[in-house]
Amino acid sequence: MKIHEYQAKEFFRKYNIPTPKEKLITNLDEVDLALSELNFPIVAKAQVLVGGRGKAGGVQFCQTPEELKEAVKRILSMTIKNLAVKKLLLAEAVKYEKEFYLGITIDRERRAPVLIASAAGGMDIEEIALRHPEQIVITELSPFLRLKSYKAREVGNVLFSDKELVNKFIEIAAKLTNIFFDYECNLVEINPLVLADRELVAVDAKIVFDDNGLYRHPELEALRDLDAEEKSELLAKQADLSYVKLTGHVGCIVNGAGLAMATMDLIKKYGAEPANFLDIGGSSSPQKMREAMRIILMDKNVRGILVNIFGGITRCDDVAQGLLWALKEEEIKVPIVARLTGTNELEARMLLENSPIVFARTMTEGVKKIVELTRS
Repeated sequence: MKIHEYQAKEFFRKYNIPTPKEKLITNLDEVDLALSELNFPIVAKAQVLVGGRGKAGGVQFCQTPEELKEAVKRILSMTIKNLAVKKLLLAEAVKYEKEFYLGITIDRERRAPVLIASAAGGMDIEEIALRHPEQIVITELSPFLRLKSYKAREVGNVLFSDKELVNKFIEIAAKLTNIFFDYECNLVEINPLVLADRELVAVDAKIVFDDNGLYRHPELEALRDLDAEEKSELLAKQADLSYVKLTGHVGCIVNGAGLAMATMDLIKKYGAEPANFLDIGGSSSPQKMREAMRIILMDKNVRGILVNIFGGITRCDDVAQGLLWALKEEEIKVPIVARLTGTNELEARMLLENSPIVFARTMTEGVKKIVELTRS
């Protein structure tokens, strides 16, 4: 779950990480009140959960009230990557000497959380890694010991020659690490972390929470921006389905994450692109199957649906019953191929005997059939 910059900075302030003086507004009428608390120059920043807002004109530096009001009117009328700008963060611009990058994330190859730092702040860390990998410092973190002080000092010594600044960096890095572990995050990032008047200040902030840990932090649910999330993914979450929308045209309904990944790989192998990852789980019900069909059919790119079920705990007849309900309730104009193997597969075939569903005996056969039926 992503949150906005202004929300992330609330966490930073809670952990005493220095940030600029700021004010959140939602309309032009709130500018005068904000100006009673802020000093120029002021930077107006669109609050949208997508990258590239600066390039799109969603970040404006202003020297006067007139400039600021014009910028507020312009930015609040913008749509950035299909997201309407509804909130603006007004921040006192920080006059800085140098920019740095500091972030914590999960390194899948190392199988560990890592702290990433660079003296080349203000750029995407991926771009730095590609062009100047020697400018990136990475150190592994321990879920139990978190950030060891000697490791933080090693990183700080690479970035700074001044002992006082090294100590300030260590302090901020430790606080950022605590946010990461306290709230079970996938990413906590400051880019840039700037040096201004011998102080390190977080002028931007990004936090992404791990959805799998949200049940332990129910207070975070109030921070969710529903407008920025894929509607089909929200519906899937409510239906207890694991769903991720992709860009292909073959809809997939599978039980088990491993089988779902293998199914998508096979679809690509035979020349098509999966439209989604959708795992109905190990103990599905007809209702979940019906919801899965409804969610997939919301995607206008879908030209066919592959149902690939290996029934163990999952009963194939439950899946078949859900498919029947979907066929009766939804206007389905795309072909459906089903491979139902395992528990109660014969009963499932009998239920679907007079339906338009095309059966397949194996996963490979099912993939080949749906790829052929969706080929345009």
